[in-house]
Amino acid sequence: MKIIPTSTLLLFSLISFGCFSISIDLRKQSKPKEVQQDSKLHHIVLCWLKDSGNEKGRKEIIEITETFQDIPGVISAQAGEVVLSDRDIVDDSFDVGIIIVTKDQEDLQKYLDHPIHQKAKKEVLLPLVKKVLVYDIID
Repeated sequence: MKIIPTSTLLLFSLISFGCFSISIDLRKQSKPKEVQQDSKLHHIVLCWLKDSGNEKGRKEIIEITETFQDIPGVISAQAGEVVLSDRDIVDDSFDVGIIIVTKDQEDLQKYLDHPIHQKAKKEVLLPLVKKVLVYDIID
């Protein structure tokens, strides 16, 4: 049996650990600036209908959300029905979820103030919805 000198084992350990440390350091680096500049704001709206579960009301909200694509500054506008779940951590008590994506808070405000949104809010959302919960998230 050949005995490996302690100095060789120590050198091998240092080289191995050094490579491992380098890989960890690379993962800790922040995102490149071009990724940070392309961040988006996600405006998430959860709606509880006055007549919970009403299919017609859900469809009206989903359809009116499509018109938000025509608002300058809106990158995407999507809506859909809740997914029911047996998991305790999932809140499936709402009827419709809406996700509006804009570049930043300035474009979000333009969307909120825009006549298309204001009309939809007045003519569709307010008559149908008893509760709204909003989350704004920037990535």
